Amino acid sequence: MQTELSSTLGAEHAVFGFTPFPAVAAAISRAGGFGVLGAVRYGAADDLARDLDWMQEHTEGLPYGLDVVMPAKKVEGVTEADIEAMIPEAHRAYVEETLAAHGVPPLPEGEASGWRITGWLEQVARSQLDVAFDYPIKLLANALGSPPPDVVRRAHDHGVLVAALAGSPRHARHHQEAGIDVIVAQGYEAGGHTGEIATMVLTPEVVRAVDPLPVLAAGGIGTGEQVAAGLALGAQGVWLGSVWLTTEEAELHSPLLTRKLLAAGPGDTVRSRALTGKPARQLRTEWTDAWDDPTGPGPLPMPLQGLLVADALTRIQKYETEALLGTPVGQIVGQMNSTRSVQAVFDDLTRGFERAIDRINRIAGR
Repeated sequence: MQTELSSTLGAEHAVFGFTPFPAVAAAISRAGGFGVLGAVRYGAADDLARDLDWMQEHTEGLPYGLDVVMPAKKVEGVTEADIEAMIPEAHRAYVEETLAAHGVPPLPEGEASGWRITGWLEQVARSQLDVAFDYPIKLLANALGSPPPDVVRRAHDHGVLVAALAGSPRHARHHQEAGIDVIVAQGYEAGGHTGEIATMVLTPEVVRAVDPLPVLAAGGIGTGEQVAAGLALGAQGVWLGSVWLTTEEAELHSPLLTRKLLAAGPGDTVRSRALTGKPARQLRTEWTDAWDDPTGPGPLPMPLQGLLVADALTRIQKYETEALLGTPVGQIVGQMNSTRSVQAVFDDLTRGFERAIDRINRIAGR
């Protein structure tokens, strides 16, 4: 499963694995793929440095990358307190009413929220980059499209390729014009922030739109046969995120959430603004239903929604409130039916890929 792009980056397989967990990212690289560590959950640069130190010790010199969340336009001087002050009290009250309806207790006195999307903030994301470029990362990916031009230049000065996610050919062409090196064509089926076009349609359109830039297919991919399909559509690799959530190395810290993921079918996800304020595919729960309810106040725009619900999500996770407990995940969740090691996932991907190639060769009479 090697392509020109994976060979350039030094990976055996053209499987790019996005994950917020360092242990998973390192295991992906050790298994022959390309691990990409998500940085959005790191509010402090020191915490990211600690985990990148760990990655260095556990990747055996193999390549890996970092995924950040940065707006294309620089927005300096805006603090978290400034954003907090913009949140309406009616929305805060709705959060408390929803939690109270499900009997979710407050956090113990003195215990801070452990879940805050602050990585999108200009100063936080830039402090992450100050740390990241001290490490031998091979790829910098941005989940919000093209990062600011000075960030692209800085990455290139360090010999780091830059990737950006795109949900349409128009977005992909914009990334190409911005000097992006790799386009991730993220289809409707994908977990997290995603657009309206399905992967099977989106991938070849993006490939044509940005030729000769390499494209990674993302969304609804979790088997070797689906990897082969992505490459057959012209992609130079695949970008997988959801499939790692139920691996042994994942740090969900919630047996209940793992059981919910293993039991879920492909129809048990929904694109909702409940988490961040932008449409993101996630498990459908009574929490997402509450924010999609037309009688409620509705989600706030990004980044207000993420800060609004941070404490609530920490409480839901801490007390494992089943009806409300969820996570971003794609429609591939229907095929995530057992807990396996990252290496076992790669073994299955390789076998499935070989089956698909053999099947095509038989059809072609080879």
